[in-house]
Amino acid sequence: GHSTRSLAGARASARARESERERRGEETMSLCTHALRKALGSGVGAWLPMAAAAAASTSGLGASAAAAAASGAGSTASLKSGLALGAFRTSASAAVPAPQYEEANKDFKIYRWDPDNGDKPRMETYTVDLNDCGPMILDVLLKIKDEQDSSLSFRRSCREGICGSCAMNIDGSNGLACLTRIDKDTETASTVAPLPHMFVVKDLVVDMANFYSQYKSVKPWLHSEGSEKVDGKEVYQSKEDRAKLDGLYECILCACCSTSCPSYWWNSDKYLGPAVLLQAYRWIIDSRDSITDERIQQLDDAFKLYRCKTIMNCAKVCPKGLNPGKAIAKIKKAHHGTLE
Repeated sequence: GHSTRSLAGARASARARESERERRGEETMSLCTHALRKALGSGVGAWLPMAAAAAASTSGLGASAAAAAASGAGSTASLKSGLALGAFRTSASAAVPAPQYEEANKDFKIYRWDPDNGDKPRMETYTVDLNDCGPMILDVLLKIKDEQDSSLSFRRSCREGICGSCAMNIDGSNGLACLTRIDKDTETASTVAPLPHMFVVKDLVVDMANFYSQYKSVKPWLHSEGSEKVDGKEVYQSKEDRAKLDGLYECILCACCSTSCPSYWWNSDKYLGPAVLLQAYRWIIDSRDSITDERIQQLDDAFKLYRCKTIMNCAKVCPKGLNPGKAIAKIKKAHHGTLE
């Protein structure tokens, strides 16, 4: 009886050991297959140490497979043979095909000028793989600056179409680089240039001093002196009056509209331009403001306001979908006594 129980216990122990070997062998198979797949797809040298680590983590893999995986100079064939000599077998149907990767190279012609080196402005061509890049023009510029030419200069900040910093001329139309999608046609080169008719500081960076000076001239803040206040603190505004500000307050002062306006090109020293006039109307129509008449009279000038010829390039290029031309028309009506 004692010998029978001992024999049964030995058989149970043998079965447990066999089960453990099978489990560890399956685990090793999974780890090494994963390493082999990456080796075939991305270059053996970069992933062979992973196969070695997989082999060393279990005892079910033969020493020959571990050695083949650990040798940095080994080829894909030696790795396969090493795995085949291990504790498991692979069939032809289990072979992992190498992933197919196709480059989508596209040329980008970018305006370059550095005042410090004395060279003339030029359009420089950079080639970018669209399959290894984000979807927006800003992604292209960042990739070029990071990987090809660190001297490339441009403004950017929020990357969400809020700050207006990355305004530039893309394929002939003004827009924000962070919101403008790349043209996927790899046969045609895309062009990126600074905002038109602006003084260039360097590459895609333009001088915004005149634009901001004009913005300051319309006093873009609330004047509520003498207004009746709720509890002595808040100037009341109805929902209807608040709704009049929609389509005006969203302006981010990117200057896309002003620099697309031919009138602003030729008279930027006198004509305020679509962006600034939109901002001026935003304060004119605000029911809480107490200097509305003064604001209207300030703009009653042949150049400040009436250089607008309703070409409407401003509404076409605005990245926020606003209509500066409509605001300018309402300012003209206000000069004739109709404020709406």
